[in-house]
Amino acid sequence: MASNDQKQGGGFFSSIASSLSNFGSAMHKSVNGLVGYEGLEVINPEGGTEDAEEEAQRGRWKQEDRDSYWKMMHKYIGSDVTSMVTLPVLIFEPMTMIQKMAELMEYCHLLDLADECEDPYMRLVYAASWAISVYYAYQRTWKPFNPILGETYEMVNHGGITFISEQVSHHPPMSAGHAENEHFTYDVTSKLKTKFLGNSLDVYPVGRTRVTLKKDGVVLDLVPPPTKVNNLIFGRTWVDSPGEMVMTNLTTGDKVVLYFQPCGWLGAGRYEVDGYVYNATEEPKILMTGKWNKSMSYQPCDLEGEPLSGTELKEVWRVAATPENDKFQFTHFAHKINSFDTAPRKLLASDSRLRPDRYALEKGDLSKAGAEKSSLEERQRAERRNREAKNQQFTPRWFSVSGEVTPTPWEDLEVYEYNGKYGEHRAAVDSSDCIEEVDVKSIEFNPWQYGNVSAE
Repeated sequence: MASNDQKQGGGFFSSIASSLSNFGSAMHKSVNGLVGYEGLEVINPEGGTEDAEEEAQRGRWKQEDRDSYWKMMHKYIGSDVTSMVTLPVLIFEPMTMIQKMAELMEYCHLLDLADECEDPYMRLVYAASWAISVYYAYQRTWKPFNPILGETYEMVNHGGITFISEQVSHHPPMSAGHAENEHFTYDVTSKLKTKFLGNSLDVYPVGRTRVTLKKDGVVLDLVPPPTKVNNLIFGRTWVDSPGEMVMTNLTTGDKVVLYFQPCGWLGAGRYEVDGYVYNATEEPKILMTGKWNKSMSYQPCDLEGEPLSGTELKEVWRVAATPENDKFQFTHFAHKINSFDTAPRKLLASDSRLRPDRYALEKGDLSKAGAEKSSLEERQRAERRNREAKNQQFTPRWFSVSGEVTPTPWEDLEVYEYNGKYGEHRAAVDSSDCIEEVDVKSIEFNPWQYGNVSAE
């Protein structure tokens, strides 16, 4: 956050603070009279209170499905439903949470630019724009599959990076990821925390994200804003992330604070992001503005946060063209993530691409996807019973518990660190001439091959 003096300033900064004070101002209305349940709230991001009852009839659910699902779910209001509720595949997208982690790599060239940049403040402009770029993909309203314990996702052939993620814990559900190229390393421990509010869901990104720029050894720490998923059951589902994103240069103390504006009357403020790059003494140096679903721009500013005379607003990032009428609103990069074209040689059998439920959904077979999802979940429960009966503990293969517990705005987090073994594994595979080439689609999904137990 800015200093108190800066908060009292006028102009560009004042307009940001004024918009933020309207946090949560999107129009909403109870539709109790329509469905007969107290506490149901429907929000039309493009309208006002008079649209609520009409909006409640929209969305992907049939009316009878809405009513039955509401009756099943209302008992969980106020609860963290991250992994406690079994959901129908009709609301899923053919991607898992640990694949979705890789979507942050679409515009990784911005981190390359940050590493090459000599200006410490422009370095944060590039890095912060990279962090914002993924929110275009995050607005999709389909739910990713929860990863199975030991499930992995690997990606190569994009921006010179090698990416690996792994589901390292089931209760609580936690994932870890690592990416690297010649310019940067990226490390994340992710543990989503949710709060079910009836027709909406608050999602708190409990986690730790670190980027190390290799040229100067600069370490960047990222704290993203929370996300709210509106109209889960009644109305058209939509996503907003009101709040602040903070990226701190742990080496110098410089930071960037960006405010994701809440959706207001008739969609006012929706998608807008504004903020500043500050030096270590919290003086604004560069203003940033844009929309997280479109583009970001920057301009040097004075100590009052006003644009410097003789400078102009310059664009630093713009969202790439996307497929038209895509069923799941996937970007071209999301399709690339699911593709075997980004799979390395000798793909791990635990890779998300190989999940039979995900693949069936991708092919449009909802019945098979539902059956395969249930089968995987039952096998996971059986594996856990077997492991506990033998008094054994699951051990991730590519990440290790660091022993560090870090505070987050929502709760403390146990940090997993990349142990380097995947790099050794990949180097051995890539240098070998004796690897038998197989059709990767013929590999049976097997996430339980790692740790101290074997699959049944």
